[in-house]
Amino acid sequence: MRPVNTLAVSLMLASSALMTLPVSAHDYTQGEVSVAHPWSRPTPPGTPMGVGYMAISNGGHSEITLVAAETPRAESVSIHESITNDGVMSMRPLDNGLTIPAGETVELKPHGYHLMLEKLSSPLQEGERIPLTLTFDGAPAMKLELSVDPLDAAPMHEDGGMEDHGHH
Repeated sequence: MRPVNTLAVSLMLASSALMTLPVSAHDYTQGEVSVAHPWSRPTPPGTPMGVGYMAISNGGHSEITLVAAETPRAESVSIHESITNDGVMSMRPLDNGLTIPAGETVELKPHGYHLMLEKLSSPLQEGERIPLTLTFDGAPAMKLELSVDPLDAAPMHEDGGMEDHGHH
């Protein structure tokens, strides 16, 4: 086979292998916005609050703002930030939402930005999928599911490191 034909066949085989790779069923894309691995953790009986974490990417040319979220499993969902001042961690709601700059990704993770699922209708159970709708200013609303991961499971970062799964 001629070198050009060999290269063409090799490229075709490589690209067909890429096309058959499964896309994670737990990543969501709508227009210029994508959400990677939305997850939560189980809650003990009687615990009225849960959390939501994910990475939101804005592939567009204008900033967008996450302004609200809702789920049938909680009376309300609010957007929060954990901050540490003088060694004391506290949470505060982001009343104006969470901005995702154009071309960037913002992570909602333990000890940082997160969603608070308030007044849960029932405990979140390991293995469950919780329906959630994200509302944006500058992008259409997005429906997705939070995967309730085991407490001892730590999601992998893109760099291969493990995410801290410490308490909120």
